[in-house]
Amino acid sequence: MKNGADAVYFGTTLFNARMMAKNFTRDEAARAIAYCHERGVLCHVTMNTAVTDRSMSDALRQAEFLYLSGADALIVADLGLAGEIRKNFPDLALHASTQCGGHSLEGARFFKERGFCRMVAARELDRENLSFLCRNAPLEIEVFVHGALCVSQSGQCLFSSFLGGRSGNRGECAQPCRMRYNGRYPLSLKDLCLAGHIEELLSMGAASLKIEGRMKSPAYVGRVTAVYRRLLDEGRNAAPEEMAYLSEIFSRSGFTDGYFTKQTGPAMLGVRRREDIENSRAAARTLPLASHEQRGAKRAEPAGKANGKTDGQSGPASGRRRDAVPPYERSRSLSPSKAPVSGRKERPVDSARFYRPETIPEPKLLQNHGIEIVYLPLDRFDGRKANGVLLPPVVFDSEMPALREKLQKAREEGAVHALVGNAGLIAPAKEAGFCLHGDWRLNICSSYTAALFDGLFDDLLLSPELILPQIRDIRFPKGVVVYGRQPLMTLERPTGTASLTDRTQAVFPLLSEGGREILLNSVPTYMADKKEALAKCGPLARHFLFTLEGKREVESILDAYKKGLPAKKEVRRIRPS
Repeated sequence: MKNGADAVYFGTTLFNARMMAKNFTRDEAARAIAYCHERGVLCHVTMNTAVTDRSMSDALRQAEFLYLSGADALIVADLGLAGEIRKNFPDLALHASTQCGGHSLEGARFFKERGFCRMVAARELDRENLSFLCRNAPLEIEVFVHGALCVSQSGQCLFSSFLGGRSGNRGECAQPCRMRYNGRYPLSLKDLCLAGHIEELLSMGAASLKIEGRMKSPAYVGRVTAVYRRLLDEGRNAAPEEMAYLSEIFSRSGFTDGYFTKQTGPAMLGVRRREDIENSRAAARTLPLASHEQRGAKRAEPAGKANGKTDGQSGPASGRRRDAVPPYERSRSLSPSKAPVSGRKERPVDSARFYRPETIPEPKLLQNHGIEIVYLPLDRFDGRKANGVLLPPVVFDSEMPALREKLQKAREEGAVHALVGNAGLIAPAKEAGFCLHGDWRLNICSSYTAALFDGLFDDLLLSPELILPQIRDIRFPKGVVVYGRQPLMTLERPTGTASLTDRTQAVFPLLSEGGREILLNSVPTYMADKKEALAKCGPLARHFLFTLEGKREVESILDAYKKGLPAKKEVRRIRPS
């Protein structure tokens, strides 16, 4: 394109994580792909939302349309959908969305084995871990360098979904992180800008640098792209005047590189001020420097190509793509499969997770309530109290050696089970000899995704966003959270407070899990008096989530659940429809 992009990415009106934007219709998408290909630019199309059993057929037909239209890659978050696309269109490149939670080398290996040729790295990675990943991953690594930042770890935010029914995992985020809490804005981050670190990124071997602009104007996207094109061509970091120009185009009280530099203090926070808005309006001017053609600069060799990661399926880093061919000349091979069913007949076992050993009741009491597995966080495991470990929600490569040591120690102390919520932690837990159970953080929303994990996990905790009929559709050993304050966010940047209070006076507690803060829902999920509705969902394990409760309250809740008593305070339900 005229501003120097090697590839563009966009979403259509279906299955993309920016459903609130003005997205491309089918005709517009087909024309956009043809327009880009005529100019030697690749098209990567987002299909990066969670997909249920009942929507899988529609999702696959949308993938077929994009394939026939010549899309060079699909950016996918739902692993079940990725598996169906790979089966039907094996020559269509798949990029693992940042929503997949790709934080580590083990995660990259997992996605590579499942047909992905590129992984969009988590935006929370620092330079050390990002460099390690780029240099060692078996697939291409794409790095976000500019644009809006989510404060929660990608793929682990339920805040908008639980507060107002608008799911970020389905592209409908209402951005509650931009609201006031405790009289300030502790969750609103400045926009990311790594223009000052281009030389480092090039030396790492990142395959692609990604600019986020899906909710921004065309002028914003063009101007920001032009700056980064110049920096890449000249192999240098941004000059002060270029940083100022980027800030004028759009900022929230300036920019941040806090995750990259491990400076995650208050300076990362920012809101869109009146001054920022006025600067953006006044930024309708050309770049303050001469164009790269005028300066005689050459384009730098793409980092991915220089590192030899060219499997022929991916984007500009590999220098190759499928030739754009009119749809009627493509083969049409769509064969939607029926939702898979597990061959295992055993009922998954009831379980409970606790965040403090001292709140766990006596084993006999737990057994009387049918609870067979008791989890404690890995770094607080006590073999006298529990027989399972709750693995951290996020583990970077620099943290992996310590994690492996803790896993081995927990095994020696009697831990048998491991609750795993990140694809990058499956291999370490398996190697340590644990019986593996899938946590809700894996975003299991369909039988197709459940089937992908069949054989890796004994059972799966389903996504807490599912309604009862969607839970019923998944015929695998499965469980749901029947009690507890659901974690809504996993935060890399600490808030420095014990809770957040919103404008309605709802209080959201904060706890530590795996060295990171998790934001809990203001009210617990409670299904004690809805046993009949749950029973209609098929064999279903109950999972209790105890966070703030003391020992006596835990015993009282278990007793109330056994008796089917109604809730005595405000609670959240798993919705029937």
